[in-house]
Amino acid sequence: MLLRQLSYFIAVAETGSFTEAAERCHISQSAVSQQIQALERELGVELLRRKNRSFTLTAAGEHFYRKGRSLLDELNRLCRETAEIAQKAAPGLWVGCLKGYSGLEFQLAVAEFTRSHPEVPVEVLNGSHEDLYDALRLGRADVVLNDQRRAFSDTYVNQILTTSACRVELPAHSPLAVRGSVTARDLRELSCVLVASSEQRDNEMTYYRDIVGLEGEFLFADDLEQARLLVVGGKGYLPVEGAAQPHPASGPLRRIPLLRDGRPILRNYCAFWKKGSGNLHVEDFARILQEQFD
Repeated sequence: MLLRQLSYFIAVAETGSFTEAAERCHISQSAVSQQIQALERELGVELLRRKNRSFTLTAAGEHFYRKGRSLLDELNRLCRETAEIAQKAAPGLWVGCLKGYSGLEFQLAVAEFTRSHPEVPVEVLNGSHEDLYDALRLGRADVVLNDQRRAFSDTYVNQILTTSACRVELPAHSPLAVRGSVTARDLRELSCVLVASSEQRDNEMTYYRDIVGLEGEFLFADDLEQARLLVVGGKGYLPVEGAAQPHPASGPLRRIPLLRDGRPILRNYCAFWKKGSGNLHVEDFARILQEQFD
């Protein structure tokens, strides 16, 4: 988490604005502010001297910025070089998918690609939105299935696979489970269960609270199976990632549309990969993945 906080702090220091730093980092302004405050608490020093809506760097902040800028540049270079060495040593395809993705499309695409390209080793990684973004940016993944939380970048191919309405999973015995839809207000007394590693919990919570609009407490699970067990056990509800279909009426869970202002909340799910990728198998995998959604 310290490295991500460092990158946010550098963006604030270089732009001189929390708003512009948030745009550069493709997250909310409140998330940037919260993460820098957490960084200051962890370091035990004040990095920014705040006054009304402006700020200046403290002496400690100036030092942390200069040294941190060099450290982050060196780390990014190290990650890229390491990924390039690994790719040259073991040519294959690294593909990534959201850790909490509930659809079968990605699994089917991996199976079909493996069948049609038996000579190509395929490695699969799972993670949160931020994990996958970093893996792609640093060369640890060739192509990923991710949700769209950022404006599309010209650095990448941004192939929209599907646009899906947000849904939540509730235990079948919940009074809300018989409804045709729910809102964040309906769910505010329940805990929201999210699939996220310890490093990504703050980012996931910020997204679902500030962008999706969910209220109340948040619980976290390491994987989708654990999250669903928490829901079945009456611990809360689970926002569903993916092109979700209703659960069978006899199952322990019910999947219900989540509305805002009377309308479905729509999310894009995309295949992302770097333009000019030297891996010739990337577009083949992306084509096969698209076929699973068509």
